Amino acid sequence: MKLLTISALALASSLSFAADYKVDAAHSAVIFKIGHLGVSTTIGRFDEFSGDFSYSDDGKSGSATLTIQADSVDTNHEARDKHLRSPDFLDVKQFPTLTFTSTQFNGETLTGDLTLHGVTKPVTFEIEKIGEGKDPWGGYRSGFEAKTTINRSDFGISYFIPGVTDATEIEVYVEGIRQ
Repeated sequence: MKLLTISALALASSLSFAADYKVDAAHSAVIFKIGHLGVSTTIGRFDEFSGDFSYSDDGKSGSATLTIQADSVDTNHEARDKHLRSPDFLDVKQFPTLTFTSTQFNGETLTGDLTLHGVTKPVTFEIEKIGEGKDPWGGYRSGFEAKTTINRSDFGISYFIPGVTDATEIEVYVEGIRQ
């Protein structure tokens, strides 16, 4: 009996369990940076998004999904935001959401399919785990930062290149609540 108990404990300690989290949008952000006229960087964000993620306690496996409402784009300039929502850029009437669904996670990178402007392409984010722990409300939270650079022309958005750069940096700051 002792041998069976020791074997079961050894097996259990070698298993990796995944924790599931829902993105807390109030403590998360989706940001983009893009060059303007070769003289500055314009920073914008999306104000409305939802998602979830999971990762194993050993940090070697995980997954993530994120859905962004395209019309929530915000660059702190009303006229520019209206133009970004137009067919020249995001075309939010035809493509109301941007989505990301992961396909592979190795602890340092998260690869998946990004759908933007109706085009789906694989992208890889560099991932950094910020931390995890109990919150004051009895829950448990975990946070990550993810960064990548895409060429917007790969997704059919080529308006005003090179005045507005093709290369677009994307940064995602996520705090999730364990479910």
